[in-house]
Amino acid sequence: MSRTDTAPAALGDITAAAPPTDRSRNPARPVLLLWRREMTRLRHNPVRLAMGLVTPLLFLVVLGTGLDAASSSLGKAQLNDYRAYLFPGTLVMSVQAPAIAVGISLVWDRRLGVLRQMLVAPFPRASIVFGLALGGATTGAVYGLMVLSVGGIASIRYTPMLLVVLLELLLVSLMFTSLGLLAAVTIRQVDTFQVVVNLSLMPLMFFSGAMFPPNGLPGWLDTVVKLNPLTYGVDAVRRTLPGPSVLTSEQTRLMLGDWHPPVAAELGFLAALTAVALGLAGYRFSRTS
Repeated sequence: MSRTDTAPAALGDITAAAPPTDRSRNPARPVLLLWRREMTRLRHNPVRLAMGLVTPLLFLVVLGTGLDAASSSLGKAQLNDYRAYLFPGTLVMSVQAPAIAVGISLVWDRRLGVLRQMLVAPFPRASIVFGLALGGATTGAVYGLMVLSVGGIASIRYTPMLLVVLLELLLVSLMFTSLGLLAAVTIRQVDTFQVVVNLSLMPLMFFSGAMFPPNGLPGWLDTVVKLNPLTYGVDAVRRTLPGPSVLTSEQTRLMLGDWHPPVAAELGFLAALTAVALGLAGYRFSRTS
């Protein structure tokens, strides 16, 4: 689902040698240009866009339907409509790979020498990181919107509340992009970066409460799940989605001791983590020689 095996196109339009002007020094200009670059890549690769739906649909239709059928023997009360439970995690999963791919593109830019041209461009280096983060977050949100459009499979109701869900997905996507960029400015080898990403994404997903309720888990598993920031993103999306009653069941609630954190607190935590990751990535990138 990610584009880890292909090199990105050159950034020709922002790297051409040109004398610095007041317009070129505008920090918003590189942000807009890099965001447009990511949108151009997305628009000109419909196959990649379509493939982004494959894995979420496999989880939702195959796994969800299989376990939903198994509930007839296990008891409907214990395993209610599993597709409805699985859908929030599927949504979050759909935005993580495109967002992380932006970090991979930065590593490729360094390897191909495109990054060197960016660094000599007459605008603040941190603007490059912000532009890439914005482009990656938008790309991830587009993938999330595609999966959201098939929510009827999981009995999700099409109401205006889905716009709030889309904003939450945009925040989760921005968090993934920021973490990916922080890794990209720290790890210089393409192979090493791909190994780190591949080893990180699946555990983050499995230990997020996307596959099973995050509350009442035994020992170490409970600790790992509650330390995983993605847990709070999945929980926030789950509580916002207009779906069947299983989404608000006591069994699916994320409890920190006796406290059930409100959605605003969960989103605030994600926003704070995103700001820290983005700030560190911008700082490290600004010191790149």
